[in-house]
Amino acid sequence: MSCVYNYNSVLSLASSSRSRFASKPRFHCSLGGTVAEPKIASVAEPLLLNAVRGEDVERPPVWLMRQAGRYMKAGFYCLSYQILCEKHPSFRERSENVDLVVEISLQPWKVFKPDGVILFSDILTPLSGMNIPFDIVKGKGPVIFNPLQTTEDVDQVREFVPEESVPYVGEALTILRKEVDNQAAVLGFVGAPFTLASYVVEGGSSKHFTKIKRLAFSQPKVICDSAFSFTEHVRSL
Repeated sequence: MSCVYNYNSVLSLASSSRSRFASKPRFHCSLGGTVAEPKIASVAEPLLLNAVRGEDVERPPVWLMRQAGRYMKAGFYCLSYQILCEKHPSFRERSENVDLVVEISLQPWKVFKPDGVILFSDILTPLSGMNIPFDIVKGKGPVIFNPLQTTEDVDQVREFVPEESVPYVGEALTILRKEVDNQAAVLGFVGAPFTLASYVVEGGSSKHFTKIKRLAFSQPKVICDSAFSFTEHVRSL
């Protein structure tokens, strides 16, 4: 993203510093929108939230989508993610244990101080609370033990109640919110309905999605029912 500073606004302020009509100095960005001249940040709301609301901000917010990973080496602030993986080899343990979720989520924030802290989790997390057993196997990825193939299978999907099925998610988010206060936004995420449906029909990761494509033509009601079911369930997250 490139930004061009508007010097005319500075001259306008210099000649009429008290004028309520004088426009504020700002950067005009090639991606659209403006970024106000750097100033003392307000602690009322995280910068990222203000930007999402379309408000003028003193700079573009910065965060990392892949915040936990192999690039996180051991340092002054924390153990490396690799060391945590050695101690806790199960991905589900790392993503379902409140203490580990908080520690891993905060690793990059403590080192780089980005404007967003992303919850360490997985898009398949809700499945365990929906009567769809699965695991995440190292070197293979997600494995769905009983893939959905019929309308009867979809009917067996249980209502998802986050407080009962995945209480660790809410607990981790609450702790993270207190840890970062208003210095950063806490970001959660969830898989889109069709993405979840693809996993549970294919039985795991897929390059060609042949099973769900075949099912879409042979039994479209199964796809529609499963996507609708996932839509209703993930809304509660």
